Amino acid sequence: MAMLLGLLVLPWWGYVLVTLGLTHVTIAAVTIFLHRHQAHQALTLHPTISHFFRFWLWLTTGMVTKEWTAIHRKHHATTDTADDPHSPQIYGIGKVLFEGTELYRAESRTAATLEKYGHGTPDDWIEHHLYAKHTGLGIGLLLAIEIVLFGPLGLSIWAVQMLWIPFFAAGVVNGLGHYWGYRTFATNDSSKNIVPWGVLIGGEELHNNHHAYVTSAKLSIAWWEFDVGWLYIRVLEQCHLAKVRKITPRLRYNVAKNRCDEGTLAAVITHRYAVLARFDQALHHDAEVEIRWLHASAALEARDTGSIDSIKVGLRSEKCALPDKERQVLEQALQHSPILSIIYSMRQDLAALCGRSTASKELRLTQLEHWCRSAEESGIAALREFSRQLRGVEQGYS
Repeated sequence: MAMLLGLLVLPWWGYVLVTLGLTHVTIAAVTIFLHRHQAHQALTLHPTISHFFRFWLWLTTGMVTKEWTAIHRKHHATTDTADDPHSPQIYGIGKVLFEGTELYRAESRTAATLEKYGHGTPDDWIEHHLYAKHTGLGIGLLLAIEIVLFGPLGLSIWAVQMLWIPFFAAGVVNGLGHYWGYRTFATNDSSKNIVPWGVLIGGEELHNNHHAYVTSAKLSIAWWEFDVGWLYIRVLEQCHLAKVRKITPRLRYNVAKNRCDEGTLAAVITHRYAVLARFDQALHHDAEVEIRWLHASAALEARDTGSIDSIKVGLRSEKCALPDKERQVLEQALQHSPILSIIYSMRQDLAALCGRSTASKELRLTQLEHWCRSAEESGIAALREFSRQLRGVEQGYS
């Protein structure tokens, strides 16, 4: 009878705990090894831990490290565009949520993606001859082990493991993480934090934070957010099994500073999405008043609720990225409202200053100081106050 039930006979809740424990180890392997270590190189791992995660993922998912890493890097390079391997903005939330694994498989067959984005991944004998070559062998071996250990219930435990990563990692993170949740940072994509407590999916729930600070090993930012993956990384670091390379520096304000310096420029570039989000918050009231005035007057041809939303979205976007109808509504609003026109142009200029540039540090610092002077001379009190605060930003790690 014991053999019929398996080598391990547990109460019903014991099987539940075993299943949750096994799936959680897999989630930890994905977020720590595949995501933060391989894809973004935010930390280094001891060879023993690194290989354990490789073996565990081969056993429980059959995922190939190079394929996963390349596809994820391409996602960041092409987020929410037609080239994004799994954007719900392109494919629809249902497709990504329930068929995210199929999108991964399709992209993994694109040799150009693996060639361009798959560098720096394991390239040893065991990867070529076992892990990448026999992806189904590990899954089959896991099934056999769990049937021996748990009897017929082992099949159910195995089935849950097979569905867990495709749904939660490929579906929920890539789908809901770009569709539903809250945004702390004004990233130029649709990324959102699903919930502030990253436990079920190892911290990957904090997706907007990740897109704002891609190379950070820590995904939580606010004091009330929790990233269980970061907790595990810190434990590994204390055991000398991992070393953190990059984390998000803190954004500080020095009220004594009244002129932009190199520290200001460095902080603005590093925290560009946080800076843009604070710009939006600072100018929200002024923009809201102007938009509602335009809506109540005869200035706008389209006076429905959708036109208000179009202007709000448009103020935070580039005109070329907007659909024709939304772009026309925005242009009409900017034409009739000098205040909205100033807010929009100043935000576009600030975004350009924060972004990548081949200009020298001296030139960019001069441009930032010029932006602050223009903001303070704009006649908009909220913009003047934001500029004064911007002059005092700096960053640190403590």
